[in-house]
Amino acid sequence: MTSLLLLTIRAQLLEAVQSVLTADEHLDQVVKPDHLLREFQKKRHEVVLIDLDSIAVSGGRWAADKGRSLMGELKRLLPTVQIVLLTPRDRVTDAIAAVKAGASSYHKIPIKPEELRHIIDRSRAALRALGELEHLRANFGRGDAPDLARSNSEAMQGIYEQLRAVAPTRATILLLGETGTGKSLLAKLIHRLSNRAEKPLISVHCGAIPEGLVESELFGHEKGAFTGAIRKKLGKFEIAHGGSIFLDEIGTISAAVQIKLLQVLQEQTFQRVGGESTLVADVRVLAATNVDIEAMVQRGEFRSDLFYRLNVFAIRVPPLRERSEDIPLLADLFLNQLNRRYSKDIAGLRPGVLEALCRYQWPGNIRELENVMERAYILEQAEMIGADKFPPEIVRAAGAQVRVPWKPDPAQSLAEVRRMAVAQAERGYLEEVLKLHGGRVNQSALAAGITTRQLHKLMKRYDLRKEGFQQPHP
Repeated sequence: MTSLLLLTIRAQLLEAVQSVLTADEHLDQVVKPDHLLREFQKKRHEVVLIDLDSIAVSGGRWAADKGRSLMGELKRLLPTVQIVLLTPRDRVTDAIAAVKAGASSYHKIPIKPEELRHIIDRSRAALRALGELEHLRANFGRGDAPDLARSNSEAMQGIYEQLRAVAPTRATILLLGETGTGKSLLAKLIHRLSNRAEKPLISVHCGAIPEGLVESELFGHEKGAFTGAIRKKLGKFEIAHGGSIFLDEIGTISAAVQIKLLQVLQEQTFQRVGGESTLVADVRVLAATNVDIEAMVQRGEFRSDLFYRLNVFAIRVPPLRERSEDIPLLADLFLNQLNRRYSKDIAGLRPGVLEALCRYQWPGNIRELENVMERAYILEQAEMIGADKFPPEIVRAAGAQVRVPWKPDPAQSLAEVRRMAVAQAERGYLEEVLKLHGGRVNQSALAAGITTRQLHKLMKRYDLRKEGFQQPHP
């Protein structure tokens, strides 16, 4: 049961909140800030909704001292409490001050029921995420686990259980999974939770280094070892001494590098390129690949003895399409990161958008979701991100139109309203024409009565891609 506490004198707002509650939610109401603290002291409420007009003001503005005191006391009593400000449009500045004083977010009123429901859902998701993080901290005995170590997926929870067992050991770990599934983040988590956390974690993308330089990058070289080696260079294994090294795309290394890596894993020693001295490698090896490395072994493209050394503890990281229950957590995490990076305060996703994100297949996995969220965030100027800021192929994954209709803002000029209305109608028309003709530009342009060049320009303006309208082959 999730307990909510509402501070307001507005009967209409109270009724609105009550109307969207689910069976596992309970709401209490108070009308004064002092009553709020007394009620909170008697019973810890996970979510507190505060009507800003119900807090005392000074000269018609936010009373900063009183606000900071109220937020601070709530956080002291329950550090994980989600404090949501509901503010009239003429008091947004006060709401921002309240967020700086400790509130989780603010939203303008009047507010629609579906948006109110979204606010409560987002607050509960944040509580679950905090609970997951605290659980990890309790099990690992550390407080710096990465934010992405949160999951509602049974598969990922199983992976974290494996990490709990293997992180404190010296075992070599092989992370298997598609590109963008978060293998590098898991490597960072393993290192942070190991007894080598105070030493460096050195990441090497083996596939990004020219083939002839991989050996030198990993093991270093002596002066004069080859043309251009004008001085001695330390390799990544030396730099990582006492810590961990993460070898991403391990399947791309050459046969010569495979032999030297096998020596490191078997004997914990290596030599620099062109050197004769044997150096000790006190390094924990973490490796990752997005290819079927066992098939490479069978084809003779990867040494079997090296594979068995790397495969001491293998972890398969599932693609995002197999853990869609984590998409709301990840989207909220990325949104919070973007708010900090760009100093904006976008509250969330409009109703229907999250459903589209959860149904899309995400061939690029978490990395694709992160990039799409950033693009939509940059384009959005309102408080919540609309479906029209996402690529059409993602929106269509919902199987229904989820874009929230545009409504004119009386604060805008008539010219601005006219421009936005035309753009809305134009974009909607182009989407329907492209959909009707399966994304074929020539036919769509002919049907629209414009040239293909004009259509390409319009598609670029509205970020429409023909691939999003093409019908799959039977």
